[in-house]
Amino acid sequence: MPELTQSKEDMTAKILGVVVALGAAWVAQQVINQVWTKAFGHRPPKAEDEGDSRFGEVAAAATVTGAVVALARVLATRGAARFIK
Repeated sequence: MPELTQSKEDMTAKILGVVVALGAAWVAQQVINQVWTKAFGHRPPKAEDEGDSRFGEVAAAATVTGAVVALARVLATRGAARFIK
């Protein structure tokens, strides 16, 4: 019976970790959109956007977005793991 309880706790931890990581990534993206809009007057460019966005701006937006979202996911996952233990 204890083995079943441990397995259930492990599954709960994994699900919670995924949910928290996705939420953190979404929040990070919203913050990036707000900050970028205040700084540059428009939302960050995306790969699928047609228009006159320069490559440097697209590369900067991709770099900032990737780094911030990855960091938010790592911190959220670690926080959830600590919470469960």
